[in-house]
Amino acid sequence: MKWLTSLTIVIGLAGNAVAAQPLVTTPPTVVLTSHQQRDAFVTDLLKRMTLEEKIGQLRLISVGADNPKAAIREMIRHGQVGGIFNTVTRHDIRQMQDQAMQLSRLKIPLFFAYDVVHGQRTIFPIALGLASSWDMDAIALTGRTAAYEATEDGLNMTWAPMVDITRDPRWGRVSEGFGEDTWLTSEIARVMVKAFQGDDLTGRHSLMTSVKHYALYGAVEGGRDYNTVDMSLQRMFQDYMPPYKAAIDAGSGGVMIALNSINGVPATSNRWLMKDVLRDQWHFNGVTISDHGAIKELIKHGVAADARDASRIAITSGIDMSMSDEYFGRYLPGLVKSGAVSEKDVEAACRKVLNMKYDMGLFQNPYRHLGPVGSDPVDTNAESRLHRLAARKVARESLVLLKNRLNILPLKKTGTIAVIGPLADSKRDIMGSWSAAGVARQSVTVYQGIKNAVGDKAHILYAKGANISNHKGIIDFLNQYEPAVTVDRRTPQAMIEEAVSVARQSDIVVAVVGEAQGMAHEASSRSNITIPDSQEALITALKATGKPLVLVLMNGRPLALVRENQQANALLETWFSGTEGGNAIADVLFGDYNPSGRLPISFPRSVGQIPIYYNHLPTGRPYTPENPGKYTSHYYDEANGPLYPFGYGLSYTTFDVSAIRLSSPIMKRDGTLTASVTVKNTGKRAGETVIQLYLHDVVASVSRPVKELKGFQRVMLQPGEEKTVSFTLSPKDLMFYNAKMQHVVEPGRFDVMIGVDSERVKTQHFTLL
Repeated sequence: MKWLTSLTIVIGLAGNAVAAQPLVTTPPTVVLTSHQQRDAFVTDLLKRMTLEEKIGQLRLISVGADNPKAAIREMIRHGQVGGIFNTVTRHDIRQMQDQAMQLSRLKIPLFFAYDVVHGQRTIFPIALGLASSWDMDAIALTGRTAAYEATEDGLNMTWAPMVDITRDPRWGRVSEGFGEDTWLTSEIARVMVKAFQGDDLTGRHSLMTSVKHYALYGAVEGGRDYNTVDMSLQRMFQDYMPPYKAAIDAGSGGVMIALNSINGVPATSNRWLMKDVLRDQWHFNGVTISDHGAIKELIKHGVAADARDASRIAITSGIDMSMSDEYFGRYLPGLVKSGAVSEKDVEAACRKVLNMKYDMGLFQNPYRHLGPVGSDPVDTNAESRLHRLAARKVARESLVLLKNRLNILPLKKTGTIAVIGPLADSKRDIMGSWSAAGVARQSVTVYQGIKNAVGDKAHILYAKGANISNHKGIIDFLNQYEPAVTVDRRTPQAMIEEAVSVARQSDIVVAVVGEAQGMAHEASSRSNITIPDSQEALITALKATGKPLVLVLMNGRPLALVRENQQANALLETWFSGTEGGNAIADVLFGDYNPSGRLPISFPRSVGQIPIYYNHLPTGRPYTPENPGKYTSHYYDEANGPLYPFGYGLSYTTFDVSAIRLSSPIMKRDGTLTASVTVKNTGKRAGETVIQLYLHDVVASVSRPVKELKGFQRVMLQPGEEKTVSFTLSPKDLMFYNAKMQHVVEPGRFDVMIGVDSERVKTQHFTLL
């Protein structure tokens, strides 16, 4: 595959570690046997296990204050633990595996997991940023690099990818997902699973995935984390379920079950979800893992009377492993002895866990990802363990140019440039949430990246200008578990005055504003998705200086940016761009890289528009800007539609897309059809664009979305160059769930739309016979 070649090239240039720790290793001497031989091995092992040892394999323990390492080692010795998460150093992992292999009765190896979401030590852009690249090779590169680094740390599994479709940017975990579109997210899900796991689960650098959060977590009401979901089966299977299935079809070894309820039934107790759909319909044979503490939460959900009841419901509904609670260990022995739970249920779950460990190759070599004694890194956080070239490459592709009035960008590397803002020099924030084992001091800030880019050619001035927020409650929230946000004790006015003074001495102002990483995280839902007041005041003051103003946005969700769009000469969306973010942002600001990112999620004008997404259903009274009408579906107090639509992004050059040419006006039930356009670079510099194809079923038995993404291609063109871009369509692309929940394709007329985003498209149509 192309991405594997890219990985070899980039990692091959990545640093001193490669010579000592090559990515490509010799195949293991022990080759995995067939599933039949695995099953025979596990069956024999189960016969030798006590009930307590079987239950022990279902316990997934977190290293932390509640479970100190000494206590965990004692549990391991007594066969009371199946897996460990939240430890990421070979030394600690080796000690725990030693405990299992040397002191436990049956010497069943442990597995070790962690939230490796967008990098392990080298931190890549957050998932929204990865999706903004629309580049599957780049996304695969992040997965393989993360798997390499994580397995070099001794890990066997990651709690990723997160493929929850979300259309509500108030939800804090928007940052972890790939946006609003089902098709794009499904494609990324497949790529990430294969990139993390590789072709051989027993490989030295294969990291098993646990796709999450099954299911519908991104649809929680009000965007409020842990909230309920109420949804029709048709919408569920049409819009929200396909990415999970795509990850499972790609071979994901694990599935993490969501914390939310679905139509009144918590996912953790949802037998229909875990058995009827996941096991029977989708034929998933891997391990289901409860989310953190979810079994306990069945009591507060109101479906379990007490802890004993919660344990019974979880195991009989289809949970294999219990993450970070003690209920299985405490209550399952008694439940089995009383007959409330069959030992067959426990054994079935244990078999899944043992199968997983076998598939990982742990029974052949429990130290597969640890290496021999004495091989541990001398410096766990050594610079040589990072892959900076890969991080910079991907980060550049993730940046989305939202506005560039009068072509103020790219900047010149001359004169005096003011770099201002509370996020301009924040090493922690640029990494984003769930930054695994990344070390903040190793990340490059925007301020440092700009200094690196200009060298001694330009004069760079800096001022913080404002705190992230002046709201004490918000700052206390962000610093609740770690000192994540540093507060400047000067008055807001004093900070703004300093920033204005710096701006007035400069030729141009680059203001880095947005959210701290903790504002776009689990449990960080926001009712107001504007830039915080402290920073809005700073932007207003900078605008008043009359200096050209470039806003560099750092955020983990779409923000309402109507005011900033009016104030700024240029807007660059950078999300949280990772270890090399500052250098990548500077590459784009100064034109060393022509931005090519496209939005994977719509940006609303205000929170009142939510949910707003491009692939909505039509109504009987649709709004059209040309003929708005009073009695149409719109808000009368604000412009209709998003501020920035799905698929949107600008470049330093311009592109023209021709009318669509179809190979035939007819598609047969057993045939295909090709839609083509000619794309021309009409600007003065080389650039890459993303040509997007959308379909609309004009008349069907149920209303179909006004458009749905069904394909895209990245196209690099020199000035004046043109290329033909073609998409092949088949009846499979036209399928949907009808009112009877049948997956069908119906004959009739279809609109095909091709363009550079979801709004700027050319349209043609064909008929399916």
